[in-house]
Amino acid sequence: MNFLPIVSRELRVAARRRGTFWLRVAAATTAVVIGGGFVLLNQVTGAPMANLGSHLFDVLTWLCLAAGLAAGLFLTSDCLSEEKREGTLGLLFLTDLQGYDVALGKLLATSLRGFYALLAVLPILAITLLLGAITGAQYWESALALINALFLSLAAGLAVSAVSRDSQRALTGTLFVVLLLALGGPLADTIIAGAKNSNFQPLWSLSSPAYVLTAASTQGRAAYWQALAVTHLIGWALLALACSLVPYSWQDRRRGGRSITGSWAYAWRYGGTRRRRTLRRKLLDLHPVTWLACRERWQSQGVWIMALLAVGGLVTVLVEMQAREGWIMWSYFGKLFTLILYLWTASQACRFFVEARRSGLLELLLASPVSGGQIVRGQWRALLRMFGLPVALLVGVHFVGSALAQLGYQRMFSQASTVTMAALTNRTSTATSQTFAVSSTVVVSTKAGTNATPALARFQGPTTPGQVVMALLGAFATGAETLANLAALCWFGMWMGLTSRTANLATLKTVLFVQVIPWFVIAFGTGMVVMGLFAGLMAGRSFAQPAAWVAWWPLLNALLSAGAEVAKDIGFIAWSRNKLYTSLRQQAACGFGQPRFVVPPRMAPPVLPPPIVPALQ
Repeated sequence: MNFLPIVSRELRVAARRRGTFWLRVAAATTAVVIGGGFVLLNQVTGAPMANLGSHLFDVLTWLCLAAGLAAGLFLTSDCLSEEKREGTLGLLFLTDLQGYDVALGKLLATSLRGFYALLAVLPILAITLLLGAITGAQYWESALALINALFLSLAAGLAVSAVSRDSQRALTGTLFVVLLLALGGPLADTIIAGAKNSNFQPLWSLSSPAYVLTAASTQGRAAYWQALAVTHLIGWALLALACSLVPYSWQDRRRGGRSITGSWAYAWRYGGTRRRRTLRRKLLDLHPVTWLACRERWQSQGVWIMALLAVGGLVTVLVEMQAREGWIMWSYFGKLFTLILYLWTASQACRFFVEARRSGLLELLLASPVSGGQIVRGQWRALLRMFGLPVALLVGVHFVGSALAQLGYQRMFSQASTVTMAALTNRTSTATSQTFAVSSTVVVSTKAGTNATPALARFQGPTTPGQVVMALLGAFATGAETLANLAALCWFGMWMGLTSRTANLATLKTVLFVQVIPWFVIAFGTGMVVMGLFAGLMAGRSFAQPAAWVAWWPLLNALLSAGAEVAKDIGFIAWSRNKLYTSLRQQAACGFGQPRFVVPPRMAPPVLPPPIVPALQ
């Protein structure tokens, strides 16, 4: 047998897929569009060209880091667990294959697309070298950090998939491991530095791929190579763990003589006997599909845990942090919780229809008196029943945090406008544009968590009613946007679950089409409108205090983004509802994994035997 036969076969198969080519094209096109958008925004605002290269480099590298860390969630977290569910993984071990053959084959087959996509972005990232403010060493070290982060994420997903059987649990476990590796170390070092009243010292941060990328862009990069080596060794350790667990974790083991319904795992998943009986009596006759989707009680426990953590974080900020930078940092942690909630919602919305098609349950339901509309409404009611209350709690916490963060921004910009008002009113239009560019840089550095935030945020003074009104309006816009996004993810996720082969693929398409791609378009559009408006006002000096209008930046940005997001979500909801109600039976009629339209092969005409001529006597 050849060395690593599965690796060679999977690489040949992955290289011939159309998705491998189109993903490279999409990654390069996205980088070009983002770069062109930055150049256009720079021309509109009149900002100096000296900072364009560094800002574009930071945005592209951090977007590549986020995409690389997300690769393990959607590419490798279900590659081995899917084989376990289908019963094909054990067939491979009937041969003389080893665990590393299977694990490395799956890793290379799934990572080829992600690596090619990253490779397509790197030449576009190198254009920032021509714009200035970026050194060659910084570029190559950042590129090496991005490749290492991609490898670490893929290895983490493979290790979690080796011990999992359910796709959603594998996705959740991979998300937890990736977040722990990316954020756990820096948070631990920050807490240690705060407890000791000392400077930040990277110790646990050496295991974070995010810190590796940060160290590549920092002067005096003493800890870059140490952090790169530590994260790389963690990736190889996770890969070795997956190789050692695969030969033993694919078997179904039944311990003791207890029945499946009496085991603790079954009780953890579906609840006790009383809970199952009560739920069956309440929902089975009224909404049978809702009962089917609500039986697993652990599905909502993750959202409840996230909601309670959010409440605890809000209470901690209210009690401990009185400075404005605390609320500004809270807004970004709130966005992280919201992003995790979006991912969880998309996964839950897709899961029921994927599993129903795979097991044949959907065909059985359609053969019963239950109609297609009742199936769709039952799944929607199940999502509301399981996640309505914790999601409402999360949205409420996010509303309060957003209002206080908006208030912090208003007071921060009020101080900035008070300090720079005299300079702005006495300068020419060119100097005004440059000052606006500096103000924009302050906003970017505040979001990045630099030292500019405490100097501006500690504004001691009364809060005006106008600032409170603007903060409440921004918080209402953020809450409406969050609710609309969740509804769109649910409806579009149900349609993707009905038309996709795997749950992870359906989740990826849902998050990509509903959130990621529209977010780029809306962020660019709103940024163009707001920055163009402010640049025009400040360059024309139409007002006595042009810098005071910068305080409207968070509110206008939130209102425009929320309006565009809600309009987008209404379109997704209407389209998905129409497809679900009109095409559910047609999609269920197609076998799982079969194409939607099957053209029968053209049959050759039958060949008749030659006639038998009787011989003449």
